[in-house]
Amino acid sequence: MQPDRKSLLITGAGHGIGKATARLMAKRGWIVGVNDLKEEFANEAVEAILAAGGEAFPVVENVSTREGVEAAITAVVEKTGQLNGLVNNAAWVRYQTIPDIAPETLDRMLQIGFSGVVWGIQAAARAMANGGTIVNVASAAGFRSAPRSLVYSGIKAGVMGLTRAAAVELGPQNIRVNAVAPSAVPTEGTARHRSAERDAKRISDTPLGRLGTVDDIARAIGYLLGPESDFITGQVLSADGGIGIAIN
Repeated sequence: MQPDRKSLLITGAGHGIGKATARLMAKRGWIVGVNDLKEEFANEAVEAILAAGGEAFPVVENVSTREGVEAAITAVVEKTGQLNGLVNNAAWVRYQTIPDIAPETLDRMLQIGFSGVVWGIQAAARAMANGGTIVNVASAAGFRSAPRSLVYSGIKAGVMGLTRAAAVELGPQNIRVNAVAPSAVPTEGTARHRSAERDAKRISDTPLGRLGTVDDIARAIGYLLGPESDFITGQVLSADGGIGIAIN
């Protein structure tokens, strides 16, 4: 490891947006802690990065708990000597109608998608002695919603609120906090919620005429992590092809 290189932790990076972001940031010279609860997913992502000439290592921790997040960030600091970035990406999603929402579903979604972000911000703020950057993965669903999305939309709207509040409090420590809000992006995790008919409707409603990709969102996250956004904090960057501003 080279001590002058920046390091970051990406939660839920064993697949989807997190994996694409890990690949991109490693390509840009960052040392990446690839977090996933499933060791095989984390190892697979790390192996691909190493094969491409980047630097990465697996961080197998449960980031829905305070202890798990702290252990994950400690692993990055111990491995690289510092923490310069954190991407709070991990989520667990179930869509249910309001009458069908179950306590265990609500609890798990909140623990991973909301509490985990709180604990990540808290632990990163302690570790970023010389400043740093936090990017939270929100969603277009935090702005506009659909049936069966009460919990998901509420959590993602909450993540946007966390982003703004953290940016205000951590700014004096030279820690920037922003969020990216993707629209529907095909990933392994979203496959169960998609259909050809639903995808076609989303494409027709999107001004850019296509669904986003994991690489589209990774580039948006990379922008918020990078020096080009040094004077940007407390913002939510919509990476949605324009669907959020279109009247359909």
